[in-house]
Amino acid sequence: MNGDGGEEWRRLNPRMLVVHPFHVAVRAVPALLGLFVAGSRNGVSGHVWSFGGLGLMIVLGVLQWFTTTFRITDEHVQVRKGLFRRQVVTVPRDRVRTVDVTSHILHRVLGLARVEIGTGRSDQKGGGAVKLDALGTAEAAHLREELLHRRPASAARTGEALTAAPAATSVGVATGPADGDPAAGPGTGTGAGQAAWAETTGAGQAVASTGHVEAGTAPRGDSAPVTWDAGQEETELARLRPHWIRYAPFTLSGVVAIGVVAGFLSRLANEGGVDLRQIGALRDGWEWFTDIPVWTAIAASVVALIVFVAVASTLGYVMSFWGFRLTRHSGGTLHVARGLVTTRATTIEERRLRGVEVSEPLLLRAVRGARLIAVTTGLRVGRGAQRGGSMLLPPAPVAEAERLAEVILAPVPSGASPRETSPGEASPITVPLVPHGPAALRRRFTRALGVNALAVLALLALWEWAGWPAWTWIAALACLPFAALLAADRYRNLGHAMTPEYLVTRWGSLVRRRVALERDGIIGWNVTRSFFQRRAGLATLTATTAAGRQGYGVSDVTMSEAIDLATAGIPGLLDPFLVVPEKHTP
Repeated sequence: MNGDGGEEWRRLNPRMLVVHPFHVAVRAVPALLGLFVAGSRNGVSGHVWSFGGLGLMIVLGVLQWFTTTFRITDEHVQVRKGLFRRQVVTVPRDRVRTVDVTSHILHRVLGLARVEIGTGRSDQKGGGAVKLDALGTAEAAHLREELLHRRPASAARTGEALTAAPAATSVGVATGPADGDPAAGPGTGTGAGQAAWAETTGAGQAVASTGHVEAGTAPRGDSAPVTWDAGQEETELARLRPHWIRYAPFTLSGVVAIGVVAGFLSRLANEGGVDLRQIGALRDGWEWFTDIPVWTAIAASVVALIVFVAVASTLGYVMSFWGFRLTRHSGGTLHVARGLVTTRATTIEERRLRGVEVSEPLLLRAVRGARLIAVTTGLRVGRGAQRGGSMLLPPAPVAEAERLAEVILAPVPSGASPRETSPGEASPITVPLVPHGPAALRRRFTRALGVNALAVLALLALWEWAGWPAWTWIAALACLPFAALLAADRYRNLGHAMTPEYLVTRWGSLVRRRVALERDGIIGWNVTRSFFQRRAGLATLTATTAAGRQGYGVSDVTMSEAIDLATAGIPGLLDPFLVVPEKHTP
C-alpha cells in the first residue's frame, strides 16, 4: 500500500487570483516601462503596449491557479503545476523538516498565507522546498498540522487536526528527523508534548499555544476559533526592549538597501531607455558635487552614506523584530515571534537544539552588542539566520545575549530537554578559552601584513611603470597599521574549550563568533592542514554535525591538540586511525 490512492487533489485559494497578478505586475514594472518607451518611439501609443503587456502578465498570474493542484497523502506531499511544462513534485512526508507559513501585507488583507515545505536538503534555490501560494490562513495551519504530526491525511481532515487562528500570519517550524540527528529516526512523530506552537498577530504578540485537541475541532473556514491546551506552560525568556533599537545602525543591514535601490533604478533606467544625465535635478546636483573641493565632496558623500545606512538599518530592524518575543514551552519547544508588516513565528524543538552561537559583528561589538543564533537541525542557515529562522535574539546588549544563551542551554525544569549539566560545570558561554600558540599568532600577522605588503609593491610598480596615481600605493601603505590591528584582534579572539557537555570554539574579527556545540551532536571530525599550516606545524579541527553550519572549526592548533580534542570529544572514534609508537625495552 503506497498511501497515494484515493486522496483528492486540492486547489489553491481562489483569492490568490488577486495576489499573483499583483506580484507579477510589480515585478514587471521596468519591462512595462520599456514597452511604453519602445511603443512611443515606433509611432504607436505607449500605453497600448503597456496595457497589452500588463494584460499578459495578469493572464499568466491567473493561470497559476488553474494549473496548480496539490494533495497530502499518508506518505507523500505532491504538487502539480505548469501549463506548457507540466511538473509533478513529490516529497515523502517523513522527509519534511520545516513548514513556513508566511503572510505578507497583501496576504493578510485577503486572509491568505504562503506555505513553504522544506526537506532540509539544501538552502539554495529550489533545494527541496515545495511552495503553495496561497492558501487560507486556517487551511495553511491545518496543512501544517497534517505534516508536522505525521498523521494520516484522511484522519487529519476528519477532525484530528489543530484548530488554527485566522490571525496567524507566519509560522516556521523545525520538525521531523534531521539527517545525521541521533535523537530521531525516519518517520518519528513529534508527539503531543512537542506539538506546541505559537501563532502571531499584527505586531507579533503570541495569542495561541497548544499541543493537541480533541476530535471535532477541525478548522471550519478562515474564522475558526483557537483551541487552547491548558496543560502547556509558557515561560517568557526574552522580549524586545525599545532601547535595543539603538543597536540597529551598527548592523549595517542598510547597505543591502543601497544595493537594492541602485539595482532597481539602474534596471528602470535601462528598460525605459532613460538617460539620467538628461534629468534636470540630477544633472544640477552632479554639477554642484563636481564643483566643490574634492575633500569636501568625499566628506559629504561619507556623511550622506552613514546617514542613509543608519536610517535604513533602523527601519529594517523595526520591520523585522518589532514585537519580538522568545518563550519556552513545557512541551520541549522554543517559540520566536517577531515582525511588523510581515509577522513570523518560529518553533524549535529543543531536542534538535545542538547549541548556540553568539555573533558579534565588528561595529556591533564596538557598542557591546551581539546576536544569538540557534545551532539546530532542520532550519535553514545558508540564507542567513534571520531569513532561515534560527535567530533567537536580535542585536541586543551582549550581556543579554550571554544570559539568554545560558538559560537556553540550561536543563528545562520539567525535564523536557535531554541535556544535563554536571554539578559545578562551567557555563559554555563564560568558560575561559584556551589560547592558541605563538605559531597561530605568527600565521595571522604573516597573512595580514604579507598580503598588504604585496599590494603596496604591486601598486608601487604600477605607479612607476604604468603611470598609476601615487595615492593608490600611499593608501595601501597607510593600511598596514590597520592590517596589524586586524591580525592582533583575530588572534585575541581565537580560542577553544572542552567542557563535559560542549565543545566551545571562538574565531573571527569582522564577525566574532563563539559557538557552544553539544558533544552529543558531533557526528565526526575533519582534520585539514594547508601547505602553510604544515610548515607551521598547525592544523584545523572541524566538528561535523547535522545542525547549523554543519561544521564548526578549531583553527590553527597543533596536531597533538587537535587529536586530544577529538579524542576527548568522542572517545574511541579516532582509535582505528591512531598509530601508537612502540616502546623499546632495554
